Amino acid sequence: MTGEPEWLAPRSLDEALALKAERGELATVVAGGTFVGIMVNQRLLAPVAFLSLRDVPGLDYVHANGELRLGAMTTHRTVELSAAVREGWPALAAAFGLVASPRVRNQATVGGVLADADHASDPPSMLLALGARAVARSVRGEREIPIEELIVNFYATSLDKDELIVEVRVPGGPHRAVYRKFRSRSHEDRPCVGVAACRRDGELRVVVGAVAERPQWLPELCDPEGDPAEIGRAYADAIEPISDVSGSSAYRRRVIAVEVRRALEALR
Repeated sequence: MTGEPEWLAPRSLDEALALKAERGELATVVAGGTFVGIMVNQRLLAPVAFLSLRDVPGLDYVHANGELRLGAMTTHRTVELSAAVREGWPALAAAFGLVASPRVRNQATVGGVLADADHASDPPSMLLALGARAVARSVRGEREIPIEELIVNFYATSLDKDELIVEVRVPGGPHRAVYRKFRSRSHEDRPCVGVAACRRDGELRVVVGAVAERPQWLPELCDPEGDPAEIGRAYADAIEPISDVSGSSAYRRRVIAVEVRRALEALR
């Protein structure tokens, strides 16, 4: 394939969905563009066409009325600074605020970070721990996908080829949650290990990110009355961590045990 990729710039959601239905996987969706830009620059992605959502109105919003609803084009920075999110979902605001730098957070979007399925992104683990769902839409209709079912592998989701993420919905109500990000290098670096934990209605969710192909949630190990250290060790034993520049598999196992324990202690 030669030549420059085609740039598709729909000006309505209906137009965007029609183009996605027509082009399918040949149309690489661009939201904030932070991750896609990296992949293209590193020659890991050679798109035939870009489908830009930047001119599509109505996808940039924060609505909090019992349930939190985030438009797919809402930036990380908006979530981080939203008074409504900070009040009702403070751990989520904190997790978005730990992503890279303000420059990146001003561009990266809620829908993009889920659709990219980057294993080392911070928000997906926190969203999974909170029981969030992604709303996917196509010309065929709309469906909700729990985050634990959305991300299926490195850079792969369960989205159909004609679907776009248009919204993320996060349950409201009383809960306690925390996100811990362990970096082995720069303070702006991606996590070596990220741990999100949430207690709600007697349920405990512990999610470990940046260590495998998808956020690791192991419900069978999440005993609400369990000892934090024991749960941390159980997670470390159950997960097969990757090795990369942020840390070896053995190193990540040790960090998982410690960070899960610390996250659960913070919820007490």
